Amino acid sequence: MIKAKTRTQETEGPEVRAFGRENALTDRIIGAAIEVHRHLGPGWLESAYEECLCHELSILGIPFRRQVPLTVDYKGLNLECAYKLDLLVDETIIVEIKAVEEFSPIHHSQLLTYLKLSDKRVGLLINFHVPVLKNGLKRIVNHYIGPALSPRTSASSVFDGPDENDSPQASSEASLTQKPSAQSPPLRASAIRSGPQVTL
Repeated sequence: MIKAKTRTQETEGPEVRAFGRENALTDRIIGAAIEVHRHLGPGWLESAYEECLCHELSILGIPFRRQVPLTVDYKGLNLECAYKLDLLVDETIIVEIKAVEEFSPIHHSQLLTYLKLSDKRVGLLINFHVPVLKNGLKRIVNHYIGPALSPRTSASSVFDGPDENDSPQASSEASLTQKPSAQSPPLRASAIRSGPQVTL
């Protein structure tokens, strides 16, 4: 029995362990967002939701940074504040906060661009302007493996998908409603639970 367990552990590489850590962290972020939505509901400004979500993360002891500038190099021109991330949680998960009727393709491409430029793998789109928060959650997964990229095209064309010159693993997204896959495991059901409810 012990030997079997050892063999299983040996098959779990760094990538598998990283996904497990990211899943656990996104569970906690979503729990904090649900608590904010339970108290505020829809209809507030994004800045109010951001402030309250940061407060919840602080209560939970989860480290984060707000409005993180993302430097971009464009043909030798250093753009210091080309982008700002709403939240960077534990230097791992990028969180973009929205208060809109529904997500649009530009929201997805914006977060995917952030993930590529910062060389992060997982991001959360959280839309608080919904009656039930689970309908306002979207996870975006960047499958590009390599150094942080400098932009060579627009965010909208990035969302349209890779062209013939792009890596087949350049981009992908995973939502809460998608079936599990080997490349992008979905958020666990424990992230959204009933009972006392603690989203260029």
